[in-house]
Amino acid sequence: MTVMEQRDAYRPTPPPAWQPRTDPAPLLPDAEPYRVLGTDAAAKADARLLHQLYAEVVRGRRYNAQATALTKQGRLAVYPSSTGQEACEVAAALVLEERDWLFPSYRDTLAAVARGLDPVQALTLLRGDWHTGYDPREHRTAPLCTPLATQLPHAVGLAHAARLKGDDVVALAMVGDGGSSEGDFHEALNFAAVWQAPVVFLVQNNGFAISVPLAKQTAAPSLAHKAVGYGMPGRLVDGNDAVAVHEVLAEAVRHAREGGGPTLVEAVTYRMEAHTNADDATRYRADAEVDAWRDHDPILLLERELTQRGLLDEAGMRAVRAEAEAMAADLRERMNQDPVLDPMDLFGHVYAEQTTQLREQAAQLRAELDAESDGADR
Repeated sequence: MTVMEQRDAYRPTPPPAWQPRTDPAPLLPDAEPYRVLGTDAAAKADARLLHQLYAEVVRGRRYNAQATALTKQGRLAVYPSSTGQEACEVAAALVLEERDWLFPSYRDTLAAVARGLDPVQALTLLRGDWHTGYDPREHRTAPLCTPLATQLPHAVGLAHAARLKGDDVVALAMVGDGGSSEGDFHEALNFAAVWQAPVVFLVQNNGFAISVPLAKQTAAPSLAHKAVGYGMPGRLVDGNDAVAVHEVLAEAVRHAREGGGPTLVEAVTYRMEAHTNADDATRYRADAEVDAWRDHDPILLLERELTQRGLLDEAGMRAVRAEAEAMAADLRERMNQDPVLDPMDLFGHVYAEQTTQLREQAAQLRAELDAESDGADR
């Protein structure tokens, strides 16, 4: 017989260790995704923030288009586009302080760029030159994570360690709806809630885990509802509404920084393009479904709000697009230059102190490279 079955005989001092939280109401998400644009709340949105979000989302759309073109030119091995999800990407980057950490997935290249990372460095992994093209410590951005959801426990570990050290740091971890089906997702949320770690989980629910629709991944009312089972708040937000996503994430980051623990945010968006350039999305979804989401494009929503409030005109739109085009031209020019790679770098970032075996292998490779060089000079 278990302790819970002996309630009449066993009455520890409240709260008993075995009793879970019984009131889920404060943790439950809204029934519908939270929206700002197109509602009365939009009138209160800060004009400067609206302009910043608009410029970054337009820039992000052009970045996605250019990176996709680079795959067709053979300059990138693969590119998982975030076209249609730019509001989530940009908002995630903008809500963080410089001291905070971003933990992106493989589709979150744009979030890293919006955080200030060099666009070429952000694509280095997808080019196949390095495991990552930037210093994570310098940019407070973890490497783009290709294995699904493995970055989430890392984010929790960093956030927990920061709290133990007394550092005022929040980690924001990004993942897709497909990643929410991985064990790492569940482990990360459980640890984060138990430790009350200052971490925010952003799930971009773009409808598909490659070709698997969300309905075949979970029977939950929403992915945000999963937060209740771990004892953290769940928020459901319109992922194409850049202002709403920014507001919800900013609140979650503030909550974490003040010691309130983690939050799970589900942003309902849509993957407008295929999973990657190696995928044929027409095999598992209809064009009509994609077209229906075009009317809810994050750029269109921002333009509509800005123009209605007299904050943006055609000249302003052209200026923003020109800046985005200049970024794309620079990216295109630099990516069309063949990188100079040093084979000895294979040994430079394996261990803090090289092992005997690595030193021997490095010496062997160096001798072979020197021999090839001497032969070429003759």
